[in-house]
Amino acid sequence: MNRLAPYLFVVCILGLCWQGMMGLHELGHVIAGLATGGSVEKVVLHPLAISRTDVSPNPHPTIVVWGGPLAGVILPILVWLAIPGRSGWSKGIAQFFAGFCLVANGAYIGLGSFARIGDTGEMLKHGSPIWLLWLFGLVTLPLGFWLWHRQGEPRQLFTVEAVPAKAAWIALACLTVVVATASILSPA
Repeated sequence: MNRLAPYLFVVCILGLCWQGMMGLHELGHVIAGLATGGSVEKVVLHPLAISRTDVSPNPHPTIVVWGGPLAGVILPILVWLAIPGRSGWSKGIAQFFAGFCLVANGAYIGLGSFARIGDTGEMLKHGSPIWLLWLFGLVTLPLGFWLWHRQGEPRQLFTVEAVPAKAAWIALACLTVVVATASILSPA
C-alpha cells in the first residue's frame, strides 16, 4: 500500500478539489441570487452531474451568473491566505485548491465563452461583453498555474516519503463522505 499511497492521495485530492470547486462556485450563485432579491429553487452538486443553481425569480441575472465564478476564485484564495505559513500540509493543500479553483473557473469562463456553454451563455445573453470573459480567464488561469508552480515539482509528491499511507486513507475517507453526501442531498 505504501507505494500506491501517493497515487490514491492524488486521485482523492483531485476529486475533493472538483467537488469543493463546484460547491464554492454554486455558493457564489446562491449568495448573489439571495442578495439581489431572487429565490433559489434548486442547487445541483451531484458528483455525476454538472453543478448548477436555479434562481427564480432572478431580478438581476448578470450579478447572479457572475457571482459563481467570482466567489469560486475569491473564497479559496482568502482561505489559503488566512492559513498561517507555518501550517505545512494545510497551507499546501489550500494553495493547491486555490490554484485548482482559479484554473477551473478561468478555463470555464474564458474558454467556455467560445462555445457559450453554461454560465458563459447566460453572461453573454445578459450583456456581458465577451472580452470580459476572456479577461477573467486571462487573469485567473495564469494565477492558478502560478500558485501550483510555487509548490515545487509535482513528481516530488509521488514518493512514499511524501505521502504516508495514513494521508491517503484519510483523503479517501473524506472523498467518500463528500461524494455520498452530495449524491444523497443533490440528485442528478
